[in-house]
Amino acid sequence: MIEQRYDDRDGVIWMNGSFVPWREANLHVLNHGLHYGSCVFEGMRAYNGSIFKATEHNERLHSSANILGMKVPYSVAELDAASREALKRSGFADAYLRPIVWRGPEQMGVSAQKTSTQVAIAVWQWPSYFTPEARLKGIRIDWAPWRRPDPATAPVKAKAAGLYMIATMSKHAAEACGYSDALMLDWRGRVAETTGANIFLIKDGIINTPVPDCFLDGITRRTVIGLARAVGYQVVERAILPSELPGFSEVFVTGTAAEVTPIAEIAGEHFFQVGEITRRLMTDYDALVRGGAGTATRAAE
Repeated sequence: MIEQRYDDRDGVIWMNGSFVPWREANLHVLNHGLHYGSCVFEGMRAYNGSIFKATEHNERLHSSANILGMKVPYSVAELDAASREALKRSGFADAYLRPIVWRGPEQMGVSAQKTSTQVAIAVWQWPSYFTPEARLKGIRIDWAPWRRPDPATAPVKAKAAGLYMIATMSKHAAEACGYSDALMLDWRGRVAETTGANIFLIKDGIINTPVPDCFLDGITRRTVIGLARAVGYQVVERAILPSELPGFSEVFVTGTAAEVTPIAEIAGEHFFQVGEITRRLMTDYDALVRGGAGTATRAAE
């Protein structure tokens, strides 16, 4: 079955304060965001008609835009309201939302002081990043050919579109070899994250996760750390070297798109079980997000 094109769908997209028909939500080819990567975005999920941690996502959208020197012309509260209305108009109870901010077409060149700041929110049905079957038995991932950059060379605390170029290239390389995703190291050679999710590694009942000093401290990451600590698991944030991988018994990743997904294999070299801790956190996260946004936020705190 061929997936429906993303530019040819029914529905509406919120753009710059108003809703436009989905097929008419178009941009000029000379938008600065397309040519120079001046674009930031978020990914949110709605469960049972409630957007999970919408305010945290829209706050991070503002923060990312500020890092790139863009001023979002809508407050966080206004973006929250627009997100809720976009979800309502979609008619979906369970959905994925993509707020995005970019520089417009008023100026071409590296300098962009004269460009406007454009904002949009799209909603569509997008199931978990990985299939239910893969999530039950764990996914297979390869080593990424690219590394997460030094914070002195890129705006690593922004969820910026340009930072995903090496993620796409790494994921394509992994998929070409029959894997689902790729594990990226950082510029120092330490374990960082997969192409779109944070990673957790378990040894002797202790959950270890890399310090997010050159990649995003994900909202799902923070949520799962809260869930783990709430039931008594110890979570340690530290530098993790590839040479340590044989000592871990369970590995999983977290993200808005991935939710909580176990890793079964890394590059045919390291193998892990979908163990008790991973299964518990998968179950707890699923119960949390489907309990309603207000309940979920309180439970994770």
